[in-house]
Amino acid sequence: MFALKLLGRLCIAFGLAAVALTACASSHVMIGEARAPISPDLVQIYTQPPNAKYEEIATVDASSRGSFSFTAQRKTDQVIKRLRQEAAKLGANGVVLQGMGDQVSGSIGTGLGQDSYSSNTAVSGGIGISAGLHQKVASGIAIYVERN
Repeated sequence: MFALKLLGRLCIAFGLAAVALTACASSHVMIGEARAPISPDLVQIYTQPPNAKYEEIATVDASSRGSFSFTAQRKTDQVIKRLRQEAAKLGANGVVLQGMGDQVSGSIGTGLGQDSYSSNTAVSGGIGISAGLHQKVASGIAIYVERN
């Protein structure tokens, strides 16, 4: 009975940890003044600073962690979406992309074993498979671009 309760508590703890990890898929550090939040659809991604006058609001970071995206393109799309959302919360209408890359986020593995024995002999064998888990990560500067 004690083992069942302990197992139940461990499952709850792991579940809460998984939720906490996916909740931290984007963040920011303020370097300027925030504005009123806007729609993420209004946030433009720049690969280099715009020619127009702009104000830096915050550094923003995002990852594809917890997105259940499997292809590189879908992971990238998720990171861009999260950068836009984070910038929009701060009232930024643009993000100057500073970098994007892959990051190892863990691994998953499984194994199978078999053994048999008789009075004088024993035979044992096993096989294991492991795969690395990767996520996309990106950083940028959330900016407010003055419109003419």
